[in-house]
Amino acid sequence: MAAGESGGLGGQGSTTGIWRAIDASANRAGEALRVLEDVLRFGLDDEHLTRLAKDLRHDLAGVLTRHGLWRRMAARDVIGDVGAGLEAEAALSRSGLADLVAANAARAAQALRSLQECAAVVATEATAEFESLRYRVYTLERAATTAVRASDRLAGVSLCVLVDGGHEAAAFARLMESLVEAGVRMFQVRDKSLPLPLLAERVRTALAIVRRGGEAGRPIVVVNDRVDVAAALTADGAHVGADDLPVPLTRRVVGPERLVGRTAHTVAEAHSAVVDGADYLGIGPCFTSPTKSFAEHAPPEFLRTVCGEVSLPTFAIGGITAERLESLVSLGVKRVAVASAVTRAADPPRAARELMAALARLTVPAP
Repeated sequence: MAAGESGGLGGQGSTTGIWRAIDASANRAGEALRVLEDVLRFGLDDEHLTRLAKDLRHDLAGVLTRHGLWRRMAARDVIGDVGAGLEAEAALSRSGLADLVAANAARAAQALRSLQECAAVVATEATAEFESLRYRVYTLERAATTAVRASDRLAGVSLCVLVDGGHEAAAFARLMESLVEAGVRMFQVRDKSLPLPLLAERVRTALAIVRRGGEAGRPIVVVNDRVDVAAALTADGAHVGADDLPVPLTRRVVGPERLVGRTAHTVAEAHSAVVDGADYLGIGPCFTSPTKSFAEHAPPEFLRTVCGEVSLPTFAIGGITAERLESLVSLGVKRVAVASAVTRAADPPRAARELMAALARLTVPAP
């Protein structure tokens, strides 16, 4: 049905009102997507999410052009718009990046819904494309909001220590206590060889130790691989790899408040983890490790690309030592996850402090 044919709004016998609504909604959607793009580009410095927002904006323009919806401009009547001067009594606040993302994602999604409904009258074939764009906005909003909140939650966390459960509960507890006292703010409890009941006990012990000082500012404890253990013991999160439970399903198990980490070995895996809603990434393996053998190591370009394109907190992993930090930092690495460099050191607390001090020194921005 073309502009000017019968079947319009308000008994006027034309579709002029529909075309005006399409025009207003197209403008709102484009403006909101531009704000999202700018927030992700300049606020988060996230090249990957910025690209997704830009693609959305360009694809919206493509749908409007492809289905002849440029004709909406002929019906534009700014002076006669009865809603132009209306303001919401309680507009959404804009106190930070997360608020900007939420407000403009909502604006874009609502405008796309209006486009979908109105297009059903004048350009039926466009409705499915507007719906697809709307769901892409929902996905982008989740990824962007997660990136903002994860960056806030892991602010100041430069070192994650991977701690095996071990065979002696007392030795595990002493190690945890000494590392907490040394200032380590994030731990991953892992041990594929330990029976599940004993692994659960180690996680319970780790949580009890970090929670002694109260909840405010306490160290984070995540569980490697065993999402069920993380959920059952209300750990701070779970870390999964390519062969473990996928990120969306892990999120269903641990809930919206827990951290979900994902190991990525390729740029494509890192990008997928972002879109799937991961809170942080582990990238590598960087070097040969005493605790784990690798068929191949991550090339420098992979590390540089992920660190440069993704704003999620990202930990380099695999065989990292204090001597290797400088080469990693030169690629953009700001956080590392280590096991033997700390847990097998002659003095684990000292090793942890030295790693954190070295990272702080090497990652200070140039004046």
